[in-house]
Amino acid sequence: MQLETKKTVGRIAVIGDYLPRRCGIATFTTDLCEALAAQYPDLSCFAVPVTDTEDGYNYPPRVRFEMTERDLDSYRRAADFLNITNVDLVCLQHEFGIFGGSAGSHILALLRELRMPVVTTLHTVLREPDPQQRKVMKELGELSDRLIVMSQRGRGFLQDIYAIPADKIDLIPHGIPDVPFVDPNFYKDRFGVEGKLVLFTFGLLSPSKGIEYVLEAMPQVLSRHPQTVYVVLGATHPHVVRHEGEAYRLMLQRMVRERGIEENVMFHNRFVTLEELVEFIGAADIYLTPYLNREQAVSGTLAYTLGAGKAMISTPYWYAEEQLAEGRGLLVPFRDSQAIATVVLNLLDDEAERHAMRKRAYLYSREMTWPNVARAYMESFQHAREGRARSPRPTRAARAVSKQPADLPSLQFDHLRRLTDGTGILQHAVFSVPRFSDGYCTDDNARALIAMVLVEEVGGDELDDVKGLASQYLAFLWYAFNSATSRFRNFLSFQREWLEDAGSDDSHGRALWALGTILGRSQKRGLCGTASRLFELALPEILRTKSPRAWAFTLLGIHEYLKRFTGDRAAQGVRDELAERLLALCQSNGAPDWPWFEHNLTYCNGALPHAMLTAGQTMSRKDILETGLTTLQWLTDLQRAKEGHFVPIGSNGFYPCGGERARFDQQPIEAHAAIAACLEAQRLTGDERWRKEAERAFDWFLGRNDLHLPLYEPSTGGCRDGLHPDRMNQNQGAESTLSFLLSLLELRLSEEALNSSKEG
Repeated sequence: MQLETKKTVGRIAVIGDYLPRRCGIATFTTDLCEALAAQYPDLSCFAVPVTDTEDGYNYPPRVRFEMTERDLDSYRRAADFLNITNVDLVCLQHEFGIFGGSAGSHILALLRELRMPVVTTLHTVLREPDPQQRKVMKELGELSDRLIVMSQRGRGFLQDIYAIPADKIDLIPHGIPDVPFVDPNFYKDRFGVEGKLVLFTFGLLSPSKGIEYVLEAMPQVLSRHPQTVYVVLGATHPHVVRHEGEAYRLMLQRMVRERGIEENVMFHNRFVTLEELVEFIGAADIYLTPYLNREQAVSGTLAYTLGAGKAMISTPYWYAEEQLAEGRGLLVPFRDSQAIATVVLNLLDDEAERHAMRKRAYLYSREMTWPNVARAYMESFQHAREGRARSPRPTRAARAVSKQPADLPSLQFDHLRRLTDGTGILQHAVFSVPRFSDGYCTDDNARALIAMVLVEEVGGDELDDVKGLASQYLAFLWYAFNSATSRFRNFLSFQREWLEDAGSDDSHGRALWALGTILGRSQKRGLCGTASRLFELALPEILRTKSPRAWAFTLLGIHEYLKRFTGDRAAQGVRDELAERLLALCQSNGAPDWPWFEHNLTYCNGALPHAMLTAGQTMSRKDILETGLTTLQWLTDLQRAKEGHFVPIGSNGFYPCGGERARFDQQPIEAHAAIAACLEAQRLTGDERWRKEAERAFDWFLGRNDLHLPLYEPSTGGCRDGLHPDRMNQNQGAESTLSFLLSLLELRLSEEALNSSKEG
């Protein structure tokens, strides 16, 4: 068992437009991805853009998958891709106009299928949405774990208009490059405007930009400051070009000629790199955004110039009102060239105020630099993951599962054989493919050996499928035993090199469990002879160990052994000592609200009460038996969701007494430990409720769990490695596969014993 530390977000997919597509969302998505990658070098961050042309774009390597804007199936294919590549979180950049369908509804088809948390950045929050926009926004809010807005007004709209809870909303500013505060004259010679006063507007051109109102104001500005130039940087928006051509730009150029200001207006009809854009902005004395749409919730161009410390004049669209408050800029009415001229002249005349405004803007914007914004996004991502862990939700695509399977699944050994080679069973797999790099371990070969003994007991055609595997797994244990230390080594590389002289206490106990099971149950004399020698050599060493679980595993092995060799006093002595140790632990650490052996619930918890049940029975000790039943009942109640399904203690933090219980990651070993313990309780007490508890834990494998996803793969017999808050771990390692197989075998043997007793 490999213990896990608290998980962080390690693999992120960002959905939105992406450079070289020319639009503000593409620039933002690209900058966000690069900022996250720069701030978190161990983070895997890739993009999933929406493509709006048949020719597509020459995307960089960070783009892993692309969707076609109007092709609904491409959104579903993207969801499949994100699910299968084990993405921890999806960050969606949302703007109604970039996705296909009515009001961009195609993106909902993708979100409905995702199994991981979703954090959505809203680049537009409408105050008066039409019915379809409201419908899309409502479902978008439901499907997103967190929503990010870039303004206080946007936050207020989400709460007041769309009824989004405040604690689901994060306010994170638009990111900006971290550039120095420099004098505009530093860059002017690069653009041939040295000695000039530079007015500047940039961004993709469209009729909504309102540039004509600045051109109308220019003659009045030039009458007092003839050395002024107005620089307009940006290609025409591709969508405008596609539907209207260059009509808007030609209209602007005609206005320039009609007013005789050709020498004072410069159009740069191109899409520039970030480095060149920084130089353009740096050369500006005054930046203008004369936009015509009041309901503009964000403006990347305004954010960039704010971050460069520019004096700014803007129309009062929502984002500008908020960002330019407190003297960081000046506002003029919409479509008012006279007001623009007046304010521009006032700023050009008052150099001291212009530079004071620059400083206020620059200082205000420091939290907006991309490193800070990347950290804020990561904090939002972590909150989304933690929220999903606290309140998991079923995958919408998952099929409903019945409350109780009609019959137990058939035994299937394809994956077990796939994991097993001439050395033993390999520890791990990548999906269903064995992972050689992690080699082998005694823990898993001991589990596999127990499973083969149970298969022998079940009998029938299944035995032929795995004939001979028990010898291989026992041979591994023989090889693992270090006679110099009387301990089992645990980890063996694929090159058959031991990685330690002595393995963990738990691996030693689990090996003794397997050996005792052979000796107590198997009819194969060759196996029993080898197992007997190892059991005799290894048993005394368990008394030097300190792990309660190692003691529990050994007690389970001794219980099996004493079924056949009842008179072995040495084994009885070890049993008595280990049982007393566990009883003492429970008495010293337990409390009325925490009747347990330790101050933490960690892994394989069911083995502890299971061991007490077996020891209490064979020792005729009522106190030990009652301790087993009491602790098992407490654990069973604890691992039951309010909806009734089994919820094991998560390995991502476990459950410290008085602390927070980890809901995830849920692992198959916990389900098996619970099943084995409950079946033992049912056998000892005859109480049918214990079998129902075992069946409830078994249903966890089949899909009756937090995510309604089956971990068992019936076609191969493989079992996936567990449940994360948002998806399954698709890898099918030995521990997980054997946990399912052992659970199934023990339920079948219990069912056979129950039927036999009824017939008798």
